[in-house]
Amino acid sequence: MSTRSLGTTGPQVSALGLGCMGMSALYGDADRAESIATVHAALEAGVTLLDTGDFYGMGHNEMLIGEALRTAPAARREQALVSVKFGALRGPGGDWLGYDGRPDAVRTFAAYSLRRLGVDHIDVYRIARLDPDVPVEETVGAIAGLVEEGHVRHIGLSEVGAATLRRAAATAPVSDLQIEYSLVSRGIEDEILPAARELGIGVTAYGVLSRGLISGHFARDRQLAATDFRAHAPRFQGENLQRNLDLVDALREIAEGKGVTVAQTAIAWVLSRGEDIVPLIGARTRERLAEALGALDVTLDEADLAAIERAVPPGAAAGDRYPEAQMAHLER
Repeated sequence: MSTRSLGTTGPQVSALGLGCMGMSALYGDADRAESIATVHAALEAGVTLLDTGDFYGMGHNEMLIGEALRTAPAARREQALVSVKFGALRGPGGDWLGYDGRPDAVRTFAAYSLRRLGVDHIDVYRIARLDPDVPVEETVGAIAGLVEEGHVRHIGLSEVGAATLRRAAATAPVSDLQIEYSLVSRGIEDEILPAARELGIGVTAYGVLSRGLISGHFARDRQLAATDFRAHAPRFQGENLQRNLDLVDALREIAEGKGVTVAQTAIAWVLSRGEDIVPLIGARTRERLAEALGALDVTLDEADLAAIERAVPPGAAAGDRYPEAQMAHLER
């Protein structure tokens, strides 16, 4: 497994990370045994970066990862690095209540995450979305305090704009920005990605398959459960869905011409955007994990990249990536 650095101050991690959210929340039911087996398979394949959030399943995902790490071979467990998002507030019914970036809340969230994960430190710690009522300097400063105490190794951010990146980096070293980036979500390219590179901040890209939309496996007539986040996401609705799957069909022609899958092509495209970008793959099964890891063997030459640009040009996706209420929490 090749490695990449999370910015100039962050750790070396595997070129692909495993995003674990879907094992606990938002995409319908998941099989616990298969989820743990998938984490083990990822570690065995050399994946070292595991990404979670304390609000994924209201702590379920952290406990799942904790169990997977406890039951993994010692050598693989010791190589694993865990990235945790915090700050999202949720009610008993799963409703979203906002974000809390107050310093005391940061320390409280961290204490619970350490216990659920069963670890003595968190490798990368980041607020899931900026708290509009708390200056980013205060939130980042609180994480920096946890770094000084040894509870956290590196500071990350999630879904913030270029100006916030600069303010945060002026407060303490920031390793990476976690943000959605894919063929159909390229909004970071104009300002955010250049700012991150100027500051020496890496990017962990989530949503590289746009929640399965551009995986090549999403059927036009698929019915989503009410508990599946995508049932309420604009890109998966009505005419938007059909237009977006037309893009996938165009991408499929390129993939088949190379003898690879649509998902592998989409992941390889993100990998091609720079050594400072680490895609997170949201595989929930060993089968999907194996397919995603195959992207590491896909080489896209200039002709391939040009063909992909023609098939899926910037801004081609129909619909926002989140419902409007959630889009309001993003710095766009």
